[in-house]
Amino acid sequence: MGAHRRPRQRATGGGRVRTAATITLAGAATATGLGGGTGHADPQPTAAQVRAKVDKLYQEAEVATEKYNGAKEKADAAEQRLEDLRDEAARKEDRLNSAREALGSVAAAQYRSGGLDPALQLALSSDPDRYLDGAAFAERAGSRQRAEVGRVRKELREVEQLRGAARVEVSSLKSRRAELKRHRETVTGKLESARLLLSRLTAEERADVGDRTSRSAPGPRESLSASAQAPNSRAAAAVAYAYQKLGSPYVWGATGPNAFDCSGLTQAAYRAAGVSLPRTTYAQIDAGRRVPRSELLPGDLVFFYSGISHVGIYVGNGQMIHAPNPSAPVRVAPVDEMPFAGATRVV
Repeated sequence: MGAHRRPRQRATGGGRVRTAATITLAGAATATGLGGGTGHADPQPTAAQVRAKVDKLYQEAEVATEKYNGAKEKADAAEQRLEDLRDEAARKEDRLNSAREALGSVAAAQYRSGGLDPALQLALSSDPDRYLDGAAFAERAGSRQRAEVGRVRKELREVEQLRGAARVEVSSLKSRRAELKRHRETVTGKLESARLLLSRLTAEERADVGDRTSRSAPGPRESLSASAQAPNSRAAAAVAYAYQKLGSPYVWGATGPNAFDCSGLTQAAYRAAGVSLPRTTYAQIDAGRRVPRSELLPGDLVFFYSGISHVGIYVGNGQMIHAPNPSAPVRVAPVDEMPFAGATRVV
């Protein structure tokens, strides 16, 4: 029986090997088309498909850019708070050291006086009146000393509180910087993917990606007309600034004066008009009064996409000035070239 079973085991093992080999060969045959033919490469995308993909990458990069802008704003604020805390702690430490020195002087004087019992000092004094005057001064000095001790304790507590707050702020700052790094990597990754896609196109096709919605630069009359239709002087000044920046390059994270991203341009335009806007599209849409599309006036901020990831400044006649993406500079474009999400009248 033992001799009979061993050959069956070898046969079964051999069957498994043959089965595995058959599957492997079948897979190889499938991969090579079974007939020894060459494999088919994926078809090259058309210029229109590349444009659509690049547009999507740019839009995704802009979402990440606005997140980066928001994280940077918070990181900058945390850094400023940390600096303020350190300055305040340094000032309090100076006061604390001065109070400690004062206490040290009092303690040294007491040590030198020998700390004699007041009654004995009175009995031994050759001038009791003078002694009594000195005793009254010493009593007042004791009160001042107690106040000084209390002040030292208070300063010490405040210094420790400031140090604790600074430690919390350092932790927050580290977190913000890590968040900045993540968003920066996302932005640069999306933009690099878009660059590689564009490199597959001809020069003419690449130009079409950037220029298909652009138009010739408006003349002074057009700029003056838009400013004149603005609801007030500050909106007019913001519109005028935007016209002056036509042709400036798009650079993500930039707020001027020579390069901009979308929210950087609108922030800079209103900063030139004396109005402070938040840094990101998400915050800018809530920086004024919402207005319907049918009531847009020059100077209104117009927002796009469901995530409120793009913004431009309306200049009238269905047109806006915006910083589109790295493939195109600041330019005039129709409001309806992107999915409209809302509008805000800042002033």
